[in-house]
Amino acid sequence: MGNVNLPTPVALAGAGLCLLAGYIVGAVVHPSGQDRTTAEVKTFNPDNDALCLTGEAVAPLANTDDNLLCGTWRRDAGSTDPQPGDEFAFVTMTSTRGSDGEKATFIFGEVVR
Repeated sequence: MGNVNLPTPVALAGAGLCLLAGYIVGAVVHPSGQDRTTAEVKTFNPDNDALCLTGEAVAPLANTDDNLLCGTWRRDAGSTDPQPGDEFAFVTMTSTRGSDGEKATFIFGEVVR
Protein backbone atom coordinates (compact mmCIF):
# COMPACT_ATOMS: atom_id res chain seq x y z
CA MET A 1 0.00 0.00 0.00
CA GLY A 2 1.14 3.45 -0.70
CA ASN A 3 0.91 6.54 1.44
CA VAL A 4 -1.74 9.08 0.59
CA ASN A 5 -0.90 12.66 1.41
CA LEU A 6 -3.53 15.36 1.24
CA PRO A 7 -2.77 19.03 1.22
CA THR A 8 -3.49 20.60 4.62
CA PRO A 9 -6.38 22.82 3.41
CA VAL A 10 -8.16 19.80 1.88
CA ALA A 11 -7.76 17.77 5.10
CA LEU A 12 -9.04 20.68 7.22
CA ALA A 13 -12.02 21.23 4.92
CA GLY A 14 -12.88 17.52 5.07
CA ALA A 15 -12.67 17.53 8.87
CA GLY A 16 -14.86 20.63 9.04
CA LEU A 17 -17.49 19.06 6.80
CA CYS A 18 -17.52 15.92 8.95
CA LEU A 19 -18.05 17.99 12.10
CA LEU A 20 -20.81 20.03 10.46
CA ALA A 21 -22.57 16.90 9.21
CA GLY A 22 -22.35 15.31 12.68
CA TYR A 23 -23.83 18.42 14.27
CA ILE A 24 -26.73 18.55 11.80
CA VAL A 25 -27.49 14.84 12.18
CA GLY A 26 -27.34 15.14 15.97
CA ALA A 27 -29.64 18.16 16.01
CA VAL A 28 -32.22 16.47 13.77
CA VAL A 29 -32.13 12.92 15.14
CA HIS A 30 -31.47 13.55 18.85
CA PRO A 31 -34.59 13.20 21.02
CA SER A 32 -35.53 16.41 22.72
CA GLY A 33 -35.53 16.68 26.50
CA GLN A 34 -38.62 16.46 28.62
CA ASP A 35 -40.86 19.50 28.32
CA ARG A 36 -41.13 21.66 31.39
CA THR A 37 -44.65 22.13 32.60
CA THR A 38 -46.12 24.48 35.18
CA ALA A 39 -48.41 23.77 38.09
CA GLU A 40 -49.53 25.42 41.31
CA VAL A 41 -47.74 24.73 44.61
CA LYS A 42 -50.16 23.09 47.05
CA THR A 43 -47.74 22.47 49.95
CA PHE A 44 -44.01 22.63 50.66
CA ASN A 45 -42.13 21.39 53.72
CA PRO A 46 -38.62 22.93 53.86
CA ASP A 47 -37.47 20.44 56.51
CA ASN A 48 -37.48 17.49 54.12
CA ASP A 49 -38.09 19.26 50.75
CA ALA A 50 -41.48 17.54 50.34
CA LEU A 51 -43.37 19.36 47.59
CA CYS A 52 -46.93 18.83 46.35
CA LEU A 53 -48.19 20.35 43.10
CA THR A 54 -51.68 20.57 41.67
CA GLY A 55 -53.24 21.62 38.37
CA GLU A 56 -54.00 20.43 34.87
CA ALA A 57 -50.34 19.69 34.12
CA VAL A 58 -50.04 17.07 36.87
CA ALA A 59 -53.22 15.13 36.05
CA PRO A 60 -51.72 12.96 33.25
CA LEU A 61 -48.45 12.27 35.10
CA ALA A 62 -47.62 9.00 36.83
CA ASN A 63 -47.86 8.85 40.63
CA THR A 64 -50.61 11.46 40.91
CA ASP A 65 -53.41 11.06 43.39
CA ASP A 66 -56.59 13.15 43.02
CA ASN A 67 -54.82 15.65 40.73
CA LEU A 68 -51.99 16.04 43.27
CA LEU A 69 -48.33 15.22 42.56
CA CYS A 70 -46.10 14.90 45.61
CA GLY A 71 -42.39 14.20 45.74
CA THR A 72 -38.99 15.40 46.86
CA TRP A 73 -37.90 18.73 45.42
CA ARG A 74 -34.42 18.80 43.87
CA ARG A 75 -33.12 22.29 43.20
CA ASP A 76 -30.20 24.56 42.49
CA ALA A 77 -28.46 26.27 45.37
CA GLY A 78 -30.07 29.63 46.11
CA SER A 79 -33.48 28.70 44.69
CA THR A 80 -36.46 30.49 46.20
CA ASP A 81 -38.60 28.29 48.46
CA PRO A 82 -42.06 27.82 46.95
CA GLN A 83 -45.11 29.02 48.84
CA PRO A 84 -48.65 27.64 48.43
CA GLY A 85 -50.22 29.29 45.40
CA ASP A 86 -46.91 29.94 43.56
CA GLU A 87 -46.60 28.97 39.91
CA PHE A 88 -43.92 26.28 39.62
CA ALA A 89 -42.11 25.14 36.43
CA PHE A 90 -40.97 21.54 36.75
CA VAL A 91 -40.01 18.15 35.35
CA THR A 92 -40.32 14.88 37.26
CA MET A 93 -38.44 11.63 37.55
CA THR A 94 -39.71 8.47 39.23
CA SER A 95 -37.27 5.93 40.59
CA THR A 96 -37.67 2.55 42.25
CA ARG A 97 -35.80 2.38 45.54
CA GLY A 98 -34.20 -0.68 47.08
CA SER A 99 -35.38 -4.26 46.95
CA ASP A 100 -38.87 -3.48 48.30
CA GLY A 101 -39.88 -1.80 45.02
CA GLU A 102 -41.03 1.46 46.65
CA LYS A 103 -41.23 4.26 44.10
CA ALA A 104 -39.86 7.73 44.77
CA THR A 105 -40.82 10.83 42.80
CA PHE A 106 -38.29 13.63 42.38
CA ILE A 107 -39.42 17.06 41.23
CA PHE A 108 -36.86 19.31 39.54
CA GLY A 109 -37.89 22.91 39.07
CA GLU A 110 -38.28 26.42 40.35
CA VAL A 111 -40.80 29.11 41.17
CA VAL A 112 -41.82 31.13 38.12
CA ARG A 113 -41.25 34.83 38.67
